This record gives sequence, structure tokens and C-alpha cells, in this order.
Amino acid sequence: MFAAPARSKLGPVPCLLGCLALSMPRIVLALIWLFSDYLDTVYQTKLWPLLGFLFLPLTTLAYAFAMHFGAMQWTPIGIAAVVTAVLVDLGLIHTGRSARGRGVKAITVKGERVG
Repeated sequence: MFAAPARSKLGPVPCLLGCLALSMPRIVLALIWLFSDYLDTVYQTKLWPLLGFLFLPLTTLAYAFAMHFGAMQWTPIGIAAVVTAVLVDLGLIHTGRSARGRGVKAITVKGERVG
């Protein structure tokens, strides 16, 4: 019959942490880093997760997921997860910068300030 693909010895990331990672990636990354060895098996040094925490937290989590999902090999699902995470991370960074730059603008109607 068909053989199951090789999986990591670690269990899957709990679904709740996966869902929370979309809204609070830095908190989830810190929790995973402190309470498991999920990141240690993917990253050989502590520098990359630390840089990921500062700059691209969702991408750091997605890369760890991709490597665990594919048993340290790239798979189409892993590539899609990392590409999507990069786009979300860069979108969040850009949105924050543009929102700060805009500031609050006054609303005027027929030359009169109303808000």
C-alpha cells in the first residue's frame, strides 16, 4: 500500500496557537520559544528566531511550520504558508507606517469644520 510521509517527532502545533498566531504572532512566538523545542529543531541558533520576533514574526512561525510539516523539506503547503506569512507581515508593517503618517484630518463641509 501507500506509505505515510515522514513526520517530525514533535506533535502538531495546537490549533488554538495556530489561530492566535494570526492575530498575536509575537506572543505565540514567545510562548512557543519558551515552552517547547518547536523552534530549536528548525533553527540552529537563537539569533534567527530573535530577529524573526522583531521583524517578521508570522514568517518565523510559518517557516517553522513548513519545516515541521515537510520533515525539514520544502512542500507546496509549506511554500504557500511562508509566502502568505511574508505578505501579511509586510502588509502589517506598511499599514502601521502609513497610519502613523496620515494623522487625524479635519472634516469640512462647505468650508466649515464639522469634525
